[in-house]
Amino acid sequence: MKLARRIAAGLLAAVLLVFGVTAFRVWSVAREDHRGRVDAIVVLGASQFDGRPSNVFKARLDHAATLLHAGVAPRVITVGGSLAGDRFTEAEAGARYLRDQGVGADDVLAIGKGNDTLQSMDALAPVMREHGWHGVVLVTDPWHELRSRRMASDHRIKATTSPSRSGPAVISRVTEARYVGRETVAYLYYRLFHRSAEYSGRAV
Repeated sequence: MKLARRIAAGLLAAVLLVFGVTAFRVWSVAREDHRGRVDAIVVLGASQFDGRPSNVFKARLDHAATLLHAGVAPRVITVGGSLAGDRFTEAEAGARYLRDQGVGADDVLAIGKGNDTLQSMDALAPVMREHGWHGVVLVTDPWHELRSRRMASDHRIKATTSPSRSGPAVISRVTEARYVGRETVAYLYYRLFHRSAEYSGRAV
């Protein structure tokens, strides 16, 4: 019995250590902001309502526009599919929003595929290869950056990160802690199974 308890305690300690180290990495990467020259700024999709980006999505798009105007890349790529009944994909909604904000139509490329991060990378990778592009900066919520960067790397995309710093995802410390916990679990799930985790019935 004592041996079994020690083994159980050791396993629990190992799990807690892995979780803690991963949570720190999620937190650490969330604070990175790379703005070196790349081929494209990639905005990962979020909810949209009949062509109107949600507040979370707007925060990402506004940050991408700032990076574009700063000369980080010559183009923005919006990525994201649609749900049943949607008239627009997330990518289309994002591209429309950027054009309405004054970004040139030729400076935006919409890839209307992907209902989770992994599917979005599946859609992005062949477009990158087709155009001979290699480096991107990923724009998403701070806590989502580590997992997104890993998925991009697994698709042989050289990715750096520049997270949006406004919007609901960073509204309070409690919200930030909740997102760090969620992304820690999602990142570990991806590393173990190479699949996207699901929350509230929707993959992320």
